[in-house]
Amino acid sequence: MGTLGHVLEAEGLATIGLSLVRGQIERTHPPRALHCEFPLGRPLGRPRDPAFQRRVLLAALGLLDRQEGPVLEEFPEIIGDDAAQPLACPLPPRMDPSLPAAVDEALGLRPAYDRAVTASGRTTVGRVIDADGLAGAVGAFSRIAEGEPWESVGLPGRPNEVVLDIRAYYEEAALALADHVPAARAAESWLYRTTATGRTLHRAQAAMREAGAPPAVWFYLVPMSQQGL
Repeated sequence: MGTLGHVLEAEGLATIGLSLVRGQIERTHPPRALHCEFPLGRPLGRPRDPAFQRRVLLAALGLLDRQEGPVLEEFPEIIGDDAAQPLACPLPPRMDPSLPAAVDEALGLRPAYDRAVTASGRTTVGRVIDADGLAGAVGAFSRIAEGEPWESVGLPGRPNEVVLDIRAYYEEAALALADHVPAARAAESWLYRTTATGRTLHRAQAAMREAGAPPAVWFYLVPMSQQGL
């Protein structure tokens, strides 16, 4: 980001960067940067908090008044990395005991996911699979967790890519189930620490690792903050 900022400025375009990793921004010295002590993946801070996000944007845009650089300013408010604090929200009851628990759970969360999409008008599910294919993908990970080779379970893409859609589905459903605006990483922790699908992903990751699968296909099934639980 810092290098690109210098390139654009050389062409006459004023730039601002939002930083979440202070060491990186200090090494690249962009023309103007606002460093925010927020969790990774949350460059504007709290989700569903437009007033807070507006303060971040206004602070960043204010750096355009600075003609000489490099400029590095600190946003005054801090959001801690709360990956250890799962969101408190209910899970659906078992509907079909003949299905793996994670698959039954994913199907049961569909109404909550649909409500979240209707409320926001958008979704981040769909990189590899859409919501209709979600239960099938969860079922594939359930089979991996039970020892079936990952290449033969019928995943529609690389495991590390498919799991991004599963995470998005669960985290968006959680927004509809919670009775408050969640902290930055609370929905992620809810998935990996309290749900059947989260437990399945932990087991699938371990099974793939023990079977000698390339780390590139299993390492990010579980975020670093949720590994070793």
